[in-house]
Amino acid sequence: MTALGYREGRNFSFEHVLADSVAGYRQGYGRFGGGAVDIIIAPGPEFSLQAALALPGTTPIVMVAIDYDPLVRGYVKSLARPGGHATGLMLQQIELAAKRVQILKDSFPDLKAMTVFWDQASLDQWTATKDAAAKLGIRVAGIELSNPPYDYEKAFAEAPAEARGILLPLTSPFIFRERDKVAALAIRHRAIMMFSDKVMAEAGGLLTYGPSFPAMFARVADYVDRIAKGAKPGDLPIEQPTKFELVINLKTVRTIGVTIPPLLLARADEVIE
Repeated sequence: MTALGYREGRNFSFEHVLADSVAGYRQGYGRFGGGAVDIIIAPGPEFSLQAALALPGTTPIVMVAIDYDPLVRGYVKSLARPGGHATGLMLQQIELAAKRVQILKDSFPDLKAMTVFWDQASLDQWTATKDAAAKLGIRVAGIELSNPPYDYEKAFAEAPAEARGILLPLTSPFIFRERDKVAALAIRHRAIMMFSDKVMAEAGGLLTYGPSFPAMFARVADYVDRIAKGAKPGDLPIEQPTKFELVINLKTVRTIGVTIPPLLLARADEVIE
């Protein structure tokens, strides 16, 4: 927003609410009904957009749909012309969930079983992950996490021993916020872990594959700017990221003593030493 000429406290103000549960989204957005704000940003899971749309009126909404498909869910008419009062960005997270399973199988051909952490925010990803794993002959120990903050150690202990060599936490705001804990768990148990965002690799996770989330969120400012200048949300096309990064943390590789195939290293867009 600053790059677009806005100065917080002068011609722009930003109210931030941290939702620490599903109910927290409804409670948080409830503060902004009745014209209390000019534009609502709804990032992350479907709960976020649902809570924003439930507010009275037609306050413009800029979504960052990370964990669901707004078109499939019927929130917009099309990506080119969404209609209504919501637009923004969406990530092909369902397709990427299957892609991450394929990358693991390509990289570790002997992979027979793995553990998947999922929660209600990542339910669609969980379905896609199960389907992809089944086609590749991989047994999946799906561990549902509930009531954040999650007990990751307890959840991991529920997985059968044969599945603990690979850990795939699905993308969820509640898991993302505790990425340091999840990465530490994987390292402690010497598990190869793959996630969706580079920041998990920076926290110690071994592999990540996905778009640049900072770049996606930076695009939100452009939507806010255009709407503030009079554009209608329903006329603004929904954007999707086109660049995806494979990141490998070599420090974690050395710590847990795993061998990374040379072809996987050659494919990496970034290697963290």
